[in-house]
Amino acid sequence: MKPANRRSQFFGTSKALIAAVLVLSALLASAPAFAQDPFSGNPVAKIARELSPAVVNIDVEAMVTRPVHPFADDPFFRQFFGEEFRRFSRTVPMKGRGSGFIVSREGHILTNNHVVDGADKITVTFSDGKVHEAKVLGKDPTFDLAVLKIDGNGKDFPVLELGDSDKSEVGEWVVAIGNPFGLEHTVTVGVISAKNRSIHAGKVNFDGFLQTDAAINPGNSGGPLIDLNGRVVGINTAIVPYAQGIGFAVPVNMAKQVMDDLIRYGSVKRGWLGVYIQSLTRDFAEAYGIEEENGAVVSDVLADSPAEKAGLQRGDVILTVNGEKVKNNQEFVSKIRQRLAGEKVTLGIIRQKKKIDVPVTLGEMPGNEGAAIEAASAGSKMLKDLGLEVAPVSEEIQKKHNLKNREGLAVTTVEEGSYAARGGIREGDILLEVNGTRLKTPGDLEKVASGRGRSTVLLVWRDGRTFFVSIRGRS
Repeated sequence: MKPANRRSQFFGTSKALIAAVLVLSALLASAPAFAQDPFSGNPVAKIARELSPAVVNIDVEAMVTRPVHPFADDPFFRQFFGEEFRRFSRTVPMKGRGSGFIVSREGHILTNNHVVDGADKITVTFSDGKVHEAKVLGKDPTFDLAVLKIDGNGKDFPVLELGDSDKSEVGEWVVAIGNPFGLEHTVTVGVISAKNRSIHAGKVNFDGFLQTDAAINPGNSGGPLIDLNGRVVGINTAIVPYAQGIGFAVPVNMAKQVMDDLIRYGSVKRGWLGVYIQSLTRDFAEAYGIEEENGAVVSDVLADSPAEKAGLQRGDVILTVNGEKVKNNQEFVSKIRQRLAGEKVTLGIIRQKKKIDVPVTLGEMPGNEGAAIEAASAGSKMLKDLGLEVAPVSEEIQKKHNLKNREGLAVTTVEEGSYAARGGIREGDILLEVNGTRLKTPGDLEKVASGRGRSTVLLVWRDGRTFFVSIRGRS
């Protein structure tokens, strides 16, 4: 090949290459700028550097009573030596860890309720090593949230901005910062794997979780899940222990709804409708001539409730809440639980084959007033010491067990290894009396707690019969 031809071929190739580069540059310039563009630098490093000061590690300590003898809980030894075999005990400190993040310049910290529940002492540690003692301002077991307060001595604290979890998308990059296994201020990265996950296992009973594959471990609970704009979209809460890359976070929009109430009242003035509902089944829809496949059926309306005042009736099928479709009874309950007392909602229902809109002003959950919560605190502590969680007897429980009335309290949780578990109490039992006091509402526990000694005698209903259980625990 002649030199002239080589030069011509070289310059021709160079011109084509330059043209291709110019075209590619024009395309990139016209493309939309995304916060998650990996070619615009490393946003994770910036998030970790700038936002870590507002994330805290939480250390908790609680004093618990443990038997002195190593075989005190062994059924074999208890059979021969009786309950007196366990009466020698000692009080020891139990420690735990979690995470949290600052949401106000005054030092309010958002975390999970299960991180601080039952704690006698709470300390928070900042990324620079500074330590503060914290106190609990309010807790909401329903959403597993708690607000702590630290003393700033007049100094402003760094805060994290709360985002909009409703706008978060599946596949969106997120960053978790927390205290896994005591490894302070650990940063992990992943995506939002799914939204509106329902988890009903053990003590976790929640609808609406964000699922993420950002590595979350014990100790991450209460820490922030942050989008690449630096805004909190979730509060890391739960994991699947036998899986990899499956963690769950409470959407931050739910936290926004309850934080002010937790700070102001110490509890949440949650909205209450006052109905019993069940899912819309195919058989029900066919029998009542309903064409829709999804919805929630009103099976009963409580007297003097917001639902009764609004005119809801048995047999109404709820299709929408403020225009949003309702898939089943669980989704409907979730939509109502997210709202506060005094909020107005419009329910789209079918009644006798006609679609109508029913406006309802939600009331306050009975017994959810600050004074009632405070009054029942001693009773709640007594149950917690025994290892019990209870709830009022619902109409469903009454029908299931063919009870004459709805007196008593239904046992919903029995802590493994607790005094109640050792005494033979089971989930599903009905507590009728405690130390001779008849139980009609959770507030009746206050009467019991005020005069309680070391022994607690429960009158229990189970499978159509009643019996007494004597539990000897700490005073």
